[in-house]
Amino acid sequence: MSRRGIIIAVTAALIAAGNLPAAAQGPSAAASVAVTEGSQFVANLASRAVGELTTDELPLPERVSRFRTLLTEAFDVPAIGRFVLGRYWRTANESERAEYLKLFEDFIVQTYVQRFNDFAGAQIRVLQTRAGRENEVIATVEAVLPGRPAARFDVRMQRDDGRFKIFDVIVEGISMSMTQRDDFAAVIQRNGGKVEGLLASLREKTRAVP
Repeated sequence: MSRRGIIIAVTAALIAAGNLPAAAQGPSAAASVAVTEGSQFVANLASRAVGELTTDELPLPERVSRFRTLLTEAFDVPAIGRFVLGRYWRTANESERAEYLKLFEDFIVQTYVQRFNDFAGAQIRVLQTRAGRENEVIATVEAVLPGRPAARFDVRMQRDDGRFKIFDVIVEGISMSMTQRDDFAAVIQRNGGKVEGLLASLREKTRAVP
Protein backbone atom coordinates (compact mmCIF):
# COMPACT_ATOMS: atom_id res chain seq x y z
CA MET A 1 0.00 0.00 0.00
CA SER A 2 1.42 3.41 -0.95
CA ARG A 3 1.96 6.30 1.47
CA ARG A 4 -1.15 7.94 -0.01
CA GLY A 5 -3.03 4.72 0.67
CA ILE A 6 -1.90 4.83 4.30
CA ILE A 7 -3.19 8.39 4.62
CA ILE A 8 -6.52 7.41 3.08
CA ALA A 9 -6.81 4.53 5.53
CA VAL A 10 -6.06 6.76 8.49
CA THR A 11 -8.38 9.50 7.24
CA ALA A 12 -11.12 6.92 7.01
CA ALA A 13 -10.49 6.02 10.62
CA LEU A 14 -10.88 9.65 11.65
CA ILE A 15 -14.50 9.37 10.60
CA ALA A 16 -14.92 7.05 13.56
CA ALA A 17 -14.40 9.93 15.98
CA GLY A 18 -17.55 10.34 18.04
CA ASN A 19 -19.02 13.28 19.92
CA LEU A 20 -16.69 15.32 22.09
CA PRO A 21 -17.65 17.29 25.20
CA ALA A 22 -18.31 21.01 25.02
CA ALA A 23 -15.23 23.14 25.64
CA ALA A 24 -14.87 25.70 28.38
CA GLN A 25 -14.93 29.36 27.35
CA GLY A 26 -11.89 31.64 27.08
CA PRO A 27 -8.62 31.32 25.12
CA SER A 28 -6.52 29.64 27.82
CA ALA A 29 -9.32 27.27 28.87
CA ALA A 30 -10.01 26.35 25.24
CA ALA A 31 -6.34 25.56 24.62
CA SER A 32 -6.22 23.33 27.70
CA VAL A 33 -9.41 21.51 26.78
CA ALA A 34 -8.08 20.96 23.24
CA VAL A 35 -5.18 18.88 24.60
CA THR A 36 -7.52 16.74 26.70
CA GLU A 37 -9.98 16.27 23.88
CA GLY A 38 -7.17 15.30 21.51
CA SER A 39 -6.38 12.30 23.65
CA GLN A 40 -10.03 11.36 23.93
CA PHE A 41 -10.43 11.81 20.18
CA VAL A 42 -7.67 9.29 19.44
CA ALA A 43 -8.87 6.74 21.99
CA ASN A 44 -12.42 6.90 20.66
CA LEU A 45 -11.31 6.79 17.07
CA ALA A 46 -9.15 3.71 17.56
CA SER A 47 -11.75 1.72 19.47
CA ARG A 48 -14.65 2.53 17.16
CA ALA A 49 -12.74 2.15 13.90
CA VAL A 50 -11.15 -1.16 14.79
CA GLY A 51 -14.17 -2.48 16.65
CA GLU A 52 -16.84 -1.61 14.11
CA LEU A 53 -15.30 -1.51 10.65
CA THR A 54 -12.10 -3.55 10.29
CA THR A 55 -13.56 -7.04 10.30
CA ASP A 56 -13.56 -8.98 7.04
CA GLU A 57 -16.81 -10.72 7.99
CA LEU A 58 -18.86 -7.51 7.92
CA PRO A 59 -21.11 -7.52 4.81
CA LEU A 60 -20.53 -4.56 2.50
CA PRO A 61 -24.02 -3.03 2.90
CA GLU A 62 -23.65 -3.05 6.70
CA ARG A 63 -20.11 -1.66 6.45
CA VAL A 64 -21.37 1.16 4.22
CA SER A 65 -24.26 1.90 6.57
CA ARG A 66 -22.01 2.13 9.63
CA PHE A 67 -19.41 4.15 7.79
CA ARG A 68 -21.99 6.63 6.48
CA THR A 69 -23.37 7.14 9.99
CA LEU A 70 -19.90 7.83 11.40
CA LEU A 71 -19.06 10.07 8.46
CA THR A 72 -22.03 12.37 8.96
CA GLU A 73 -21.46 12.43 12.73
CA ALA A 74 -17.81 13.48 12.57
CA PHE A 75 -17.36 15.38 9.30
CA ASP A 76 -19.09 18.54 8.07
CA VAL A 77 -19.83 16.88 4.75
CA PRO A 78 -22.10 19.60 3.27
CA ALA A 79 -19.58 22.35 4.04
CA ILE A 80 -16.71 20.28 2.62
CA GLY A 81 -18.79 19.53 -0.46
CA ARG A 82 -19.52 23.20 -1.10
CA PHE A 83 -15.87 24.11 -0.65
CA VAL A 84 -14.72 21.35 -2.99
CA LEU A 85 -17.11 22.48 -5.73
CA GLY A 86 -15.64 25.97 -5.39
CA ARG A 87 -16.86 28.70 -7.72
CA TYR A 88 -19.03 26.23 -9.56
CA TRP A 89 -21.34 26.06 -6.53
CA ARG A 90 -22.54 29.57 -7.49
CA THR A 91 -23.27 28.58 -11.08
CA ALA A 92 -25.05 25.31 -10.24
CA ASN A 93 -28.84 25.40 -10.01
CA GLU A 94 -30.74 24.09 -6.99
CA SER A 95 -31.33 20.67 -8.54
CA GLU A 96 -27.65 20.27 -9.41
CA ARG A 97 -26.58 21.36 -5.91
CA ALA A 98 -28.87 18.86 -4.22
CA GLU A 99 -27.74 15.98 -6.44
CA TYR A 100 -24.10 16.99 -6.08
CA LEU A 101 -24.18 16.95 -2.27
CA LYS A 102 -25.72 13.47 -2.28
CA LEU A 103 -23.22 12.20 -4.84
CA PHE A 104 -20.34 13.83 -2.96
CA GLU A 105 -21.24 11.91 0.20
CA ASP A 106 -21.51 8.70 -1.83
CA PHE A 107 -18.12 9.50 -3.40
CA ILE A 108 -16.50 9.76 0.03
CA VAL A 109 -18.08 6.44 1.04
CA GLN A 110 -16.90 4.81 -2.20
CA THR A 111 -13.35 6.14 -1.68
CA TYR A 112 -12.87 5.24 1.97
CA VAL A 113 -15.18 2.45 3.10
CA GLN A 114 -13.01 -0.43 1.91
CA ARG A 115 -9.86 1.11 3.41
CA PHE A 116 -10.73 0.07 6.93
CA ASN A 117 -9.22 -3.36 6.30
CA ASP A 118 -5.90 -1.57 5.70
CA PHE A 119 -6.32 0.21 9.03
CA ALA A 120 -6.46 -2.95 11.13
CA GLY A 121 -3.73 -2.94 13.77
CA ALA A 122 -2.82 0.73 13.38
CA GLN A 123 -1.37 2.64 16.33
CA ILE A 124 -2.39 6.29 16.57
CA ARG A 125 -1.32 9.08 18.85
CA VAL A 126 -1.83 12.81 18.97
CA LEU A 127 1.51 14.60 19.01
CA GLN A 128 0.10 18.07 19.55
CA THR A 129 -3.19 19.94 19.67
CA ARG A 130 -3.50 23.67 19.32
CA ALA A 131 -6.19 26.30 18.93
CA GLY A 132 -6.68 27.78 15.48
CA ARG A 133 -8.87 30.64 14.33
CA GLU A 134 -12.05 31.26 16.34
CA ASN A 135 -13.29 27.84 17.52
CA GLU A 136 -10.95 25.80 15.31
CA VAL A 137 -8.75 23.08 16.81
CA ILE A 138 -5.86 21.53 14.93
CA ALA A 139 -4.52 18.13 15.97
CA THR A 140 -1.23 16.77 14.68
CA VAL A 141 -1.58 13.00 14.49
CA GLU A 142 0.91 10.20 13.93
CA ALA A 143 -0.29 6.85 12.63
CA VAL A 144 1.71 3.66 12.22
CA LEU A 145 0.31 0.70 10.32
CA PRO A 146 2.00 -2.71 10.68
CA GLY A 147 5.02 -2.92 8.41
CA ARG A 148 4.66 0.67 7.19
CA PRO A 149 6.46 3.92 7.97
CA ALA A 150 4.81 6.38 10.31
CA ALA A 151 2.54 8.96 8.70
CA ARG A 152 1.88 12.38 10.20
CA PHE A 153 -0.94 14.76 9.30
CA ASP A 154 -3.01 17.59 10.72
CA VAL A 155 -6.74 17.31 11.39
CA ARG A 156 -8.69 20.57 11.36
CA MET A 157 -11.92 20.67 13.37
CA GLN A 158 -14.53 23.19 14.43
CA ARG A 159 -17.17 22.97 17.12
CA ASP A 160 -20.76 22.60 15.92
CA ASP A 161 -23.64 22.29 18.40
CA GLY A 162 -21.35 21.11 21.20
CA ARG A 163 -19.37 18.60 19.12
CA PHE A 164 -16.40 18.75 16.80
CA LYS A 165 -16.81 18.47 13.04
CA ILE A 166 -13.76 17.72 10.93
CA PHE A 167 -13.52 19.89 7.83
CA ASP A 168 -10.07 19.12 6.45
CA VAL A 169 -7.02 16.86 6.71
CA ILE A 170 -3.60 18.30 5.86
CA VAL A 171 -1.00 15.81 4.63
CA GLU A 172 2.58 17.07 4.26
CA GLY A 173 1.26 20.61 3.99
CA ILE A 174 -1.33 19.70 1.35
CA SER A 175 -5.04 20.08 2.02
CA MET A 176 -7.01 17.02 0.95
CA SER A 177 -10.08 19.22 0.45
CA MET A 178 -8.11 21.57 -1.82
CA THR A 179 -6.68 18.62 -3.74
CA GLN A 180 -10.19 17.24 -4.32
CA ARG A 181 -11.34 20.72 -5.34
CA ASP A 182 -8.66 20.86 -8.03
CA ASP A 183 -9.61 17.38 -9.26
CA PHE A 184 -13.31 18.27 -9.52
CA ALA A 185 -12.52 21.57 -11.26
CA ALA A 186 -10.48 19.69 -13.87
CA VAL A 187 -13.43 17.37 -14.58
CA ILE A 188 -15.79 20.33 -14.98
CA GLN A 189 -13.37 22.17 -17.26
CA ARG A 190 -13.02 19.10 -19.47
CA ASN A 191 -16.79 19.15 -19.84
CA GLY A 192 -17.16 22.71 -21.06
CA GLY A 193 -17.40 24.28 -17.60
CA LYS A 194 -20.68 22.50 -16.88
CA VAL A 195 -21.40 21.02 -13.45
CA GLU A 196 -23.39 18.30 -15.20
CA GLY A 197 -20.09 16.84 -16.42
CA LEU A 198 -18.96 16.33 -12.84
CA LEU A 199 -22.34 14.93 -11.83
CA ALA A 200 -22.16 12.38 -14.64
CA SER A 201 -18.67 11.34 -13.49
CA LEU A 202 -19.79 11.01 -9.86
CA ARG A 203 -22.87 8.99 -10.85
CA GLU A 204 -20.60 6.52 -12.62
CA LYS A 205 -18.07 6.34 -9.78
CA THR A 206 -20.72 5.80 -7.09
CA ARG A 207 -23.05 3.51 -9.01
CA ALA A 208 -22.02 0.49 -6.93
CA VAL A 209 -22.48 2.17 -3.54
CA PRO A 210 -25.26 0.31 -1.65
